[in-house]
Amino acid sequence: MHLIELYASVQGESSFAGRPCIFVRLAGCNLRCSWCDSEYTFTGGQKFSLESIEQRIAELAPIRLVEFTGGEPMLQRRELLPLMEKLLAEGYSLMLETSGEQPLADVPAAVHKIVDVKCPGSGEGGTFRLENLKALTMRDEMKFVIADRLDYEFARAFIRQHALAELCGHVLLSPAFRKQPAPERTAENCQLDPRLLVEWMLADGLPARLSLQIHKFIWEPMKKGV
Repeated sequence: MHLIELYASVQGESSFAGRPCIFVRLAGCNLRCSWCDSEYTFTGGQKFSLESIEQRIAELAPIRLVEFTGGEPMLQRRELLPLMEKLLAEGYSLMLETSGEQPLADVPAAVHKIVDVKCPGSGEGGTFRLENLKALTMRDEMKFVIADRLDYEFARAFIRQHALAELCGHVLLSPAFRKQPAPERTAENCQLDPRLLVEWMLADGLPARLSLQIHKFIWEPMKKGV
């Protein structure tokens, strides 16, 4: 597998936010979202055997929560899926952060999938595979990164049209973060004011939860490996 980095930190997003977690960040992505904060994953990385990655994860004990992210980790599905199966058999809890552009039917059911539906402001709207809705379970989460009112209205329509609250455990709305943030750990670095997003959610009674990237408030926003 081509690996960018592997490290321990706290989970910064999703319903797992704040929990100690091992991050396995894989190289490569076939999308180019306008607000992407991990462009350094598009190329490069080092090749590691599955055994060596498993060993590096074991060395970060006692943490037993592991997230595979990227880039787009499902581009390396041939190696990733067997590694997931092995880690699950060893008692790890696994998370998968994915765009939903790649097929998800073969992901082990025990993996917590966090599936990102790209809104128009990302520049990659329309890339989500609707067939992936059938792969969702109540342990999974759907995420929308919101840059403006148009993105919010797209997410609202998608959530209602597909009854997402009945298909997955959580629906997340996350304000897009500026690509070149100031070093201050403040919500001023969000493209969309989180308070405004909350006001829209309350006005519509939307069955969703606000998701902030808390690691960008704990450390300087541009810091990597945290």
